[in-house]
Amino acid sequence: MRRSKSLRILELNFERSWRGGERQTLYSMQGFKDSGVRVALLCRKNYPMETKARAEGFKVISYSNIFGVLFYLILRGWRYDVLHAQTSHILTYCILSKPFHQAKILFTRRVDFVPRGRMTLLKYKLTDKVVAISNAIKNILEKFGAADVQLISSASVSKPLNNERARQILKEQDIPADVRIIGTTAAIVQHKDPLTMVEAVRELAAIRKDFVFLHFGKGNLEEQVRQKITEYGLEKVYRLMGFYENVEDVFSILDVFAMSSEQEGLGSSVLDAFMYKVPVVSTDAGGLSDLVQGGRGIACGIKQHSMLANGMNILLDKPEIRERIIRRAYDYTCSKHSLQHITSKYMHLLLNMNRRTATVSVEPDVDENVEVSGG
Repeated sequence: MRRSKSLRILELNFERSWRGGERQTLYSMQGFKDSGVRVALLCRKNYPMETKARAEGFKVISYSNIFGVLFYLILRGWRYDVLHAQTSHILTYCILSKPFHQAKILFTRRVDFVPRGRMTLLKYKLTDKVVAISNAIKNILEKFGAADVQLISSASVSKPLNNERARQILKEQDIPADVRIIGTTAAIVQHKDPLTMVEAVRELAAIRKDFVFLHFGKGNLEEQVRQKITEYGLEKVYRLMGFYENVEDVFSILDVFAMSSEQEGLGSSVLDAFMYKVPVVSTDAGGLSDLVQGGRGIACGIKQHSMLANGMNILLDKPEIRERIIRRAYDYTCSKHSLQHITSKYMHLLLNMNRRTATVSVEPDVDENVEVSGG
């Protein structure tokens, strides 16, 4: 017997990591669920995306390799009205299997790297709707040839911070209570430009001694950064903290948040700083420009370490500037980046993509409440 159901969405994210894009995938699922949409996740088996989605009670289909994903889309993709690809890699398999599943394909692009190649352009043209999370990404895609790119940014969702845990981090690092704390949460990779941050901290340390810089993240440039810290004698000032689960807790102890990226799709960690009322100094790379303009942060040019150092110094020294920036950034985030606001934009887009949303007739879904895994 056939029955009527609301719109069904399959979120797809096959990344191994747990970074901003994966967190936004989970936010998308939460927002759709709150809006009455039936949503499931297709992801990589035994990685954080799967674990966190299951913990939130979502239906999860997981595979250890991409062939499982492709077979699932061919055999079961027809169950969904919309496939929402969260990375360019997984979008490829949505496109390849489209003759079988016939679902609408929505792609949210979160990186500002310039795409290349005719096959990539064809992939975009075969996608029913492309979303960019910042003006920088939208401009890149339109120059590349993608048509009718929609701008929908990222969501910021606050949660209670564990200040006691954050204070324990300071204790473990033997940092005195009266020391000012500057921090960043950024992978130690080239597009985050950590070496420029080291130069900025070196310059700041030359004019004041009352701060410590905490860098949370890991990456392939870690040894190079560590060598530069040693060369400059900054071991006590610049602390490489590695990976921390629930790193948002550190916002409860930060006096300043800093970003030195040379490329950035948006910068969800900057949105976190806004939400948790930590003033920001950042480069204006890519989508960061959308965030820090309008007095919501101190904006600096790419690779301009002196500007970063000066911005950090101002935010430590000028309480009136700090408070003005904090207020503007917080108000902006609450109004323009709440989960409800971002979800409403997606829902409007989805309703226009698929006019069957009110009542979609499908066969009974026998594994509707079952967690699905594959090899």
